[in-house]
Amino acid sequence: MSIPTGNGLGGPGRSPLGLDFPQSLAVYEDYAAAQKAVDFLSDRKFPVEHCMIVGTDLKRVERITGRLSTGKVALSGVLSGAWLGLFVGLLFGLFTEEGLTRILLSTVIFGALFGLIWALAGYAATRGRRDFSSVAQIVATRYEVLVEHKVAAQARELLGELPGGRPDPFAS
Repeated sequence: MSIPTGNGLGGPGRSPLGLDFPQSLAVYEDYAAAQKAVDFLSDRKFPVEHCMIVGTDLKRVERITGRLSTGKVALSGVLSGAWLGLFVGLLFGLFTEEGLTRILLSTVIFGALFGLIWALAGYAATRGRRDFSSVAQIVATRYEVLVEHKVAAQARELLGELPGGRPDPFAS
């Protein structure tokens, strides 16, 4: 992998993340191994500010957490609206002489009603195309340790001392 250089961010040869002419030191299958390699270099007094770990081969992973129903959507909308109403009520309560209980009660009820309507409208807009809830994240499948060209040889030499520290570049 190559990070573009010479983009005008900090002068010629400067990458967006601040390394001059970065070179690949090693590629790992998980972040922990890449972190271990950089930590090993740090323990050997290598100037690790000349390194970066770059996640490559990104994937979007979505974990399905459950089935949605009108009731679940409505309850979720009421609860999130009530929390928002409570927050707004507490803010109003800081700047008014009226009774805090009355303000909190009215903003929580209004927030719950607003949350209910908003959630049900959003759910109805999907027309049954997404009747499930999920959590999504972007994950890297490989991690590349890059190092500035001027210290690359030193980093390769030091990393050669770590058992399994430099994976075989030709292994699949």
